[in-house]
Amino acid sequence: MAVGNIVRRVLHLIRSEAEDNRDGDPSVSSDAGESRDGRMEAAPSTTRPVLSSSVSTLSPLRHAAVQPDHFSAEDTDDDSFPVPNGSKTLPDLTIQRPPLLTAHSYSTTTPMITSMFNLLSHPGTLSPATPGTASPTVRTSLTATHLANLPGHPHHRDLKPDIIGGIEEIIDELDQVDTQIAAYALEHIHANEIILTHSSSLTVQKFLLRAAAKRHFTVIHAESYPNGHTATHATITGTSSRRHEDESPSETFQKTLTAAGVTVILIPDSAIYALMSRVNKVILGTHAVLANGGLVAAAGSRTIANAAREHSTPVVVVSGVYKLSPVYPFDFEALIEHGDAGKVVGYDDRNLVEKVQVVNPVYDYVPAELVNLYITNIGGHAPSYLYKIVSDHYRVEDIIL
Repeated sequence: MAVGNIVRRVLHLIRSEAEDNRDGDPSVSSDAGESRDGRMEAAPSTTRPVLSSSVSTLSPLRHAAVQPDHFSAEDTDDDSFPVPNGSKTLPDLTIQRPPLLTAHSYSTTTPMITSMFNLLSHPGTLSPATPGTASPTVRTSLTATHLANLPGHPHHRDLKPDIIGGIEEIIDELDQVDTQIAAYALEHIHANEIILTHSSSLTVQKFLLRAAAKRHFTVIHAESYPNGHTATHATITGTSSRRHEDESPSETFQKTLTAAGVTVILIPDSAIYALMSRVNKVILGTHAVLANGGLVAAAGSRTIANAAREHSTPVVVVSGVYKLSPVYPFDFEALIEHGDAGKVVGYDDRNLVEKVQVVNPVYDYVPAELVNLYITNIGGHAPSYLYKIVSDHYRVEDIIL
């Protein structure tokens, strides 16, 4: 979900740059003779304008209804046939009607949108067709506004450098998000507190390490069995859990909490409720934060949140803004991924496996009412305020990718 959020932010950046370019285009405001619907307004004149025919100039009826200027009375026996100007010749009346064209003949001349930067073009602008193939039902007008957006025009501004610069700012934000979140640690962690955490989130570890520089406190760490207990043990002991030598080491294992002077107690997940009465604060990491204020976190997070509510213990979630998704969780079960059931019950236990259905959820959905505070790289926010952050970073048209 985080990848989709970054894609939505890039789309929001492109649309914003395109709108700013249209609003700041001097050619749009300087075209005094251009009306809002794209047609040119004629200047006032003292002469009477020529009345146009009721038949359209593009209609084939106009070409078929051409009235000859001269006729000959010798070529007809009808005395009632008028012969204007007494002419003795008749013109060639074999005028061919132009073929009727459909919208398909026009659409074949319009290029397909193949680049993301086509979002920068004006909406509703159609590419003019070749001469003689324009559809009578489609009205195109090449105005000064359209000409100003063509490359090489004095008022044309290339938006690609601005967009690339905005993407680089997003990349820098992703690199610094954990450090920015850790800067708020001293405001929320106080001396002699007992903090309960879960799984091996790098963001949580940096948050606690920053507070350990000036605070003395105790951390109770749930092992997150069976999916994350290996990584949790490695985080506490400072050993790498890499399975292959070609995998790069994580920054989590550069410094442990115990090396920073923090007392860390590792407990099984079954002891969470029994120890919650001694806990002052719960700090959780997250996989994704949803638009309603709920979150998707490692399996076991909802159990911790429910126990914290029973004991009136505040729950704090640390997460970068890039994990905040504009998707609303209409179907909670669809957000839960399931892992290998063999980690819960071994397949060698044939008698038990054949009689029961074993599931191993990798994530839990935690509703917004179980969370007290979100700490992001732009500050701390209540779950009810996340809608404002969503509206600032995403567009409605980009929610469904």
